[in-house]
Amino acid sequence: MSIADVVQRADTRAGRAFDLCIIVLIVLSIVSLTIETLPGIAPSFRAALQLSEIVITVLFTAEYFLRVYTAPSKLGYIFSFYGIIDLLAIVPFYLALGFDLRGLRAFRIFRVFRILKLTRYNRAMQRFHRALVLAKEELVLFFITTAILLYLAAFGIYYFEHQAQPEHFKSILHSIWWATTTLTTVGYGDIYPITAGGRTFTFLVLMIGLGVIAVPPGLVASALSKAREQEIGADET
Repeated sequence: MSIADVVQRADTRAGRAFDLCIIVLIVLSIVSLTIETLPGIAPSFRAALQLSEIVITVLFTAEYFLRVYTAPSKLGYIFSFYGIIDLLAIVPFYLALGFDLRGLRAFRIFRVFRILKLTRYNRAMQRFHRALVLAKEELVLFFITTAILLYLAAFGIYYFEHQAQPEHFKSILHSIWWATTTLTTVGYGDIYPITAGGRTFTFLVLMIGLGVIAVPPGLVASALSKAREQEIGADET
């Protein structure tokens, strides 16, 4: 059995064991990163966390070079989505030159998708990919429409509230934050209208926002259903 069979394949016992080890390392890394943010950690425990991070990073580095070495197309892997994610998993450790790059380690969680891609969830991920392809034009149109609505909402609230609250609605750009939280129906309440016109406009934006939020799940669900039907039809033939 070659190294490529272990690193690149998941249909062998050694390949599955390798993938399982990578998942364990990913989980340990994320847990370590999370614990590091707790205040009042004992220096000895923090040193142990740092040591574990060194060990995990060295293992990830070895795995990255093994994947480059065994990849059918080395440049294709390096510049692929998974290749970039694999690189981001180790780069923060080696580029800690006065900058706090620990947050980039959170990208390691995306590496789980690589494992799912190579195992029993492969068909499900392919189905989801086909669904996104099927709904691509609708999703693009949705995001363009949402961007237009976002600008109109920011412009409208600026028109109604600028004179009454110049400290909050200084410009249309400053109003985009309110437009974002209102159009998405989040409504943090840190900025809110006080004029009658502003409140009426806010009500209209909220009503539109309720419809906007419901569109993407509907598009994806419909596309997933269509992708599943295509998959069943292909299996029957």
